[in-house]
Amino acid sequence: MDTHEPSLQAASPPHLTLDAQLCFALYSAQLAMGKIYRRHLADLGLTYPQYLVMLVLWETDGLTVSALGDRLYLDSATLTPLLKRLQALGLLRRDRAQADQRQVLVSLTQAGRALRQGAKSIPQGVLCATGCTPAQAQVLKADLEELRAHLQGAAAVEHPAKR
Repeated sequence: MDTHEPSLQAASPPHLTLDAQLCFALYSAQLAMGKIYRRHLADLGLTYPQYLVMLVLWETDGLTVSALGDRLYLDSATLTPLLKRLQALGLLRRDRAQADQRQVLVSLTQAGRALRQGAKSIPQGVLCATGCTPAQAQVLKADLEELRAHLQGAAAVEHPAKR
């Protein structure tokens, strides 16, 4: 036995194990979900983040980059490369707003609007992969949205030790 390897007997307290972490359960579930989406999105030629952008634009076309970022919880430094790639694919346009040149409007092209038809089966395919009923999926989604809201609230509060 190599004496330089950590001992398996030197166990962490139960709350400090990987499997006890809520964050790891969410992270590993997100990785598994990403694999499912990659399979479903391959025919559309989109990545998962690009798909999210397209979902928002299919819902409300002609948003500012700022509004799109707010909807997706992404900053412009993360969103801009996604938008540039989607523009290069011919799926959207980015134009300066006439009323305020500082704002960039994001609009679907005809090809971007047409892509929506090819995406119609994706939600059902992903739901099937989860093993959840539609009702179970709705409850899980609501629970995750509540968790997100709590975490955002907690993140907005300055930690006393950081003052």
